[in-house]
Amino acid sequence: MLLDPSGLPDRATDPHMMSMINKDFSPPVMDGIPPSDPPASAWRTLPLDGRFDLVYEDAAGAWSNRSLQAREVKLGPGRTLLGGIDARRGLYRGFRVDRIRRLVDGVTGERIETGILDRLLGRAEAQRRADALRIRRQARARRKAATRHATEAFP
Repeated sequence: MLLDPSGLPDRATDPHMMSMINKDFSPPVMDGIPPSDPPASAWRTLPLDGRFDLVYEDAAGAWSNRSLQAREVKLGPGRTLLGGIDARRGLYRGFRVDRIRRLVDGVTGERIETGILDRLLGRAEAQRRADALRIRRQARARRKAATRHATEAFP
């Protein structure tokens, strides 16, 4: 019996295992292009409902007043956007939160000049919780009505 340098006995290689030795287990290549996993979206979208008036500074440094019916806050790599329907253009627009100089809540009139992102995220979270609570209550009411209907149908 021969010993290899590791001190283990030398065995003849099993012929059934030969096909697995030194094989690269990579996915097949189709049309000369290796498959790639779709990149995970680095953007996270939080629903947000509300009407806001903003003072916005564009990339050139020009300031403008905008009215926005907000739909969402998008958190992405290096920037955050407040998205919604811009009253001036009547189209969906995304505004970089770091360029919003003043945000006025259209319902309460609250004026925010610092901590705008924190306030938007807090409001989105509060709306998410309120929606979840509303959905749970509706489901509970439907179950209760179904149970009541079933007991009335089978006395």
